[in-house]
Amino acid sequence: MTGLLLVDPYNDFIAPGGKLYSRAQEVSESVNFHGHLKEIVAEARKAGIRIFFVPHHRSEPGDFATWLYPNPNQVKSQKSQVFAKDSWGGEFHADFQPQTGDVIIKEHWASSGFANTDLDHQLKMHGVQRIIVIGALANTCIEATARFGVELGYHVTLVKDATTAFSKEAMHAAHEINGPTFAHAILTTEELLASL
Repeated sequence: MTGLLLVDPYNDFIAPGGKLYSRAQEVSESVNFHGHLKEIVAEARKAGIRIFFVPHHRSEPGDFATWLYPNPNQVKSQKSQVFAKDSWGGEFHADFQPQTGDVIIKEHWASSGFANTDLDHQLKMHGVQRIIVIGALANTCIEATARFGVELGYHVTLVKDATTAFSKEAMHAAHEINGPTFAHAILTTEELLASL
């Protein structure tokens, strides 16, 4: 069985005015990121493929103040309060609201949607063996989640125009250099939709 992993569909990434929107805007527009996410989610629902929301931790003041080794992105997010809890930026975009039957995974603290969450357990409990990973960002949370999925024995599909990054170089690295070393399939949205 196949599951669709929708990673970090937050306003801060997807909506104009989001804290990270402008950083990814050029790449997002060049691949029609938002449009492709909508198409894939809609077609997955029609095909009976379960949607798993894989959200990043929603920032709160003091999150990492006592941590031994917060990573650079965690330090930055602490300062800017990206995806802040109880804020518009930390809400799922209006186009990607959970529906009956969807599964919302516990928030991940770093990049992998599997590490320190219930994602593996939820996939197993729903009989999922193949995962399609879409959302943000290609070279961080998408790649980390997909790599971890491979390590756990899942068949992993990346969709190179249903993700985004802060630079074309990061997208290239994610799909042309790193992705081919672990992903079972790297498709375009058009190719994926044809296969559903």
